[in-house]
Amino acid sequence: MYVIVGLGNPGSKYEHTRHNVGFEIIDALARRNRISVERSKCKAIVGEGIIGGQRAVLCKPQTYMNLSGESVVQLCNWYKPEYDQLIVLFDDCDLPEGKVRFRAEGSAGTHNGMRNIIYLLGRTDFPRIRVGIGRPPEGWELCDFVLTRPTGDEDKKLMNEGYEKAAQAVEIYLKDGLDAVRTFVGR
Repeated sequence: MYVIVGLGNPGSKYEHTRHNVGFEIIDALARRNRISVERSKCKAIVGEGIIGGQRAVLCKPQTYMNLSGESVVQLCNWYKPEYDQLIVLFDDCDLPEGKVRFRAEGSAGTHNGMRNIIYLLGRTDFPRIRVGIGRPPEGWELCDFVLTRPTGDEDKKLMNEGYEKAAQAVEIYLKDGLDAVRTFVGR
C-alpha cells in the first residue's frame, strides 16, 4: 500500500498557508479520487482508497510541521510500505510559486519537517514532491513567510495550479512509475 503524506500544520489558523502545501495536495488527491480523509490514526488524519489502480492511504500528520516524523514513523510501522511506496509532499521556498519538483530520494534541504522525518526514519530513499512557495520578501524571516497565505489572484492561481500538478504527479507515479512522473514533472 502506498502511504502518501502531505506535510502541514493542523488547525484553522494554518489553513491555506504556504507551509501547508502538503495538506493542499492531499485535499486535491482526495477530491480527484473520491477519498474521504477524516479518520484519526497514527497521529494523522487519514483516508484509504485507490489511486492510479493502486491501494493508497492519504495522510495529514497532526503533529505540527517540525515533528512530522513522529506520525510518518507510526504510519510506516502500521502500513509497512516498501521504500518507494512512501511519498512525502511539501513546500519548498527555493522554487518559484507553483513550480513542482519530483525526486526519488534525497536530503531534507532547508525543510524542518523533512529533516525530522529523515532523522526518525533513518533513511532518505523515498520519493518526494515539492511545490514552490517562492522566497520571502526583503526583510522577512522565512519562518514568518511560510505561515502567510498567498495573496493576489496570480499568486493563488499559481499555487492552485501547483497543487493540481503535484496531485497529477502522484497519480502518474502510482499508475505508470518513476520514468513517467519524471517526464511529466520535468527535471
